[in-house]
Amino acid sequence: MMRESLSLFEVRHAEEGDIESIIEITREAFVKYREMTGIKKLDALEETYDDVKNDIENKVVLIALSDGEPVGCVRVEIKPDGTALLTRFAVKVTCQNNGIGKSLMNHVDKIMKKRGVEEISLYTASKAAPLIRFYYGRGFYIESIDSSRGYLRAKLVKEY
Repeated sequence: MMRESLSLFEVRHAEEGDIESIIEITREAFVKYREMTGIKKLDALEETYDDVKNDIENKVVLIALSDGEPVGCVRVEIKPDGTALLTRFAVKVTCQNNGIGKSLMNHVDKIMKKRGVEEISLYTASKAAPLIRFYYGRGFYIESIDSSRGYLRAKLVKEY
């Protein structure tokens, strides 16, 4: 009997040793995001080692590994008012649509519920249809759209 080899995902809290991988994954994903949306300036493409280190120390930062290789990451800021803001979410371009993003978001949901977060929000370009569909599939809805950053930016919200 022949078996297909299945890639195993592991999601864990990021550590300082993961910073270079987080920067690489984030840059790759946000270059694709820039191409998809036409947005010229993205803060995610200018992050430094110290920026990511600060996030690991002050936010919930998760990294996804596939067969031991870093393939995705997410960062969430939990605010004192019981809400959270998803500030970065990225999956390696070659690994997208394989369940890694869903796995990361499922872990985020578990952590948010455990920590008593009532609502999580994020911002994305409203014309990034694949991302909007992905977030809708995870239970988010568009709360508002603004153009304060020079493009139509959707605020998506998920209530727990």
